[in-house]
Amino acid sequence: MVDKLINKGKRLFTSPQSSIFSAATVIMLMIVVSKILGFVRQRTLFSFFSPSETDLFLAAFELPDLIFEVFVYGVLSASFIPVFTKYLTKKKSKDAWHVAAAGLNILLIIFVALSLLVIIFANPLYNLVTGSFAKNLIGVSGGFSVKQVSQVVALSRTILVAQLFFVVSSFMTGILESHKRFIIPAIAPLFYNLGIIGGTVLLSAKYGLMGPTIGAVIGAFFHMAIQIPFATQLGFRPKLILDFKHPGIKKLAKLSIPRIIELSFFQLRRFVWLFLASAVSGGFTYLKSADLLQTLPIGVFGVSLAKAALPTLSQQEAEGDREKFKRTFTNTLNQILFLVIPTTVFLAVLRVPVVRLVFGADRFDWDATIQTGLVLSAFLIGSFAYAGSLLVSRAFYALHDTKTPVLISIISILVNSVLGFVFILVLKIDTWGIALAYSIAGNLQFFTLLMLLIKKIKLSVSSFLIPLTKILVASGISGFIMFLILKVFDKSVWVKRLSFLGKFEVHNNIPFENFVLDTRYTGNLLALTVMTIFVGGLIYLLLSLLFRLKEIHVIAGFAKKIMKSQKIGPIAKKEKEPVSPPPTDSVI
Repeated sequence: MVDKLINKGKRLFTSPQSSIFSAATVIMLMIVVSKILGFVRQRTLFSFFSPSETDLFLAAFELPDLIFEVFVYGVLSASFIPVFTKYLTKKKSKDAWHVAAAGLNILLIIFVALSLLVIIFANPLYNLVTGSFAKNLIGVSGGFSVKQVSQVVALSRTILVAQLFFVVSSFMTGILESHKRFIIPAIAPLFYNLGIIGGTVLLSAKYGLMGPTIGAVIGAFFHMAIQIPFATQLGFRPKLILDFKHPGIKKLAKLSIPRIIELSFFQLRRFVWLFLASAVSGGFTYLKSADLLQTLPIGVFGVSLAKAALPTLSQQEAEGDREKFKRTFTNTLNQILFLVIPTTVFLAVLRVPVVRLVFGADRFDWDATIQTGLVLSAFLIGSFAYAGSLLVSRAFYALHDTKTPVLISIISILVNSVLGFVFILVLKIDTWGIALAYSIAGNLQFFTLLMLLIKKIKLSVSSFLIPLTKILVASGISGFIMFLILKVFDKSVWVKRLSFLGKFEVHNNIPFENFVLDTRYTGNLLALTVMTIFVGGLIYLLLSLLFRLKEIHVIAGFAKKIMKSQKIGPIAKKEKEPVSPPPTDSVI
């Protein structure tokens, strides 16, 4: 009996996920777990450090992330898996492993060379982006002091070691996913978050911000270590080779260039965020914390459904069945909107209690909660658009058009950056202006891509416009009722005469003490939040039934498929994109 359980456990980790649904389920579950650990990580940081101190820790990741995401992820997400899988499919395993070994060596050399440049020029670069001198030149107060910049530089140089482990680890992920092993790559990020949490708790008292930084290095090591045995079991062997002439290596370089260009613009946006947010003490922390929350519905619903639909779209296009293609796209888009829009509305209504529950700690005070809540609200305006863009972009990929989504993405990033400067430098809006610029650019990207796709494949606008209208109405009504519940049952609203209740004198004659909850206590706040979500969710489902939204059956069908482990169908043979999230869909 014990042997059977052990063997079953081994098969769980080593067997391939042979269906779209099983892969998508793994992704969705791991996204949720990773998000929860991400929240725990952030709350742990706030238990030991103030938002202004956390700013330094988060800023230290920007330069290492720049070289890693552009050059390593740029290659892996765009080219390694398609090229590697092609060789495996044609039963040229010798070439496949040759490309894997040589490609890893080349990227390690590139990463080490660029890391040396970062080590040398980190101080002037961080001074340029975050220092007070540069901000004063353009009339912006604030920024990091000379001592703070030096601290960021020291942390950043240490983080480069963690990124070195990630170079190897990311290649292992590519190998495992090429063999349809998604569980281990999905589990690996959990070790990274656990490393930061452990470093914060165990080392912060002695080493300060270097504690979670060392934890990040340890977490990155285990992110790599857990995958290496499984990759070697499949056949990977490291070799001291540099083969720039191999056709597979040339193909890697050719396919990577558009992706590297796109990711370079993504990094531009990140540095614009850092430059603008670092002008406010704690501003970058507010921005990153709110971003962590707003990506929850995008990651759980947008990434999972878009990735699960891609192989089917690719197969239908390959078979020349454009009508099925359009139905699959429309149904999946409506499903994403059906799940993402109410979730973002609920988050907007509950922004303050959610921020307090998730991040509220000894060093994260009421002002930090309010500021993060404002940033979150601005982010949520564009959440549905970014979730929808994940699917629309993949529809273009299935149509063998990669230039259009990349071009629109670059334009969106430039609009985002320009608007960010206008909102912060010209209009003098607080940190939430950066998030607002992000949302406006996201909506521009989504609707532009959608209009181009409508024109390209002659989609029926009413097929998603009518459901969208119903979803918005149902979400708005349920959100408004949630708002009323939150205000009526929160003691502080009555005592401090907050919101609409303070405008009515009749509240003096209402014995509100008999039915309200004192939300200064975590238990009461949690109870009120859960009750509000339950009522709002129930109303949304009832309205969906009333409006005859067929997407409501997605929830029942999804639960049924989980229980029965039903397969959706095999991944198309010609499909070349992995089912797991690419770096730009990261939810860690």
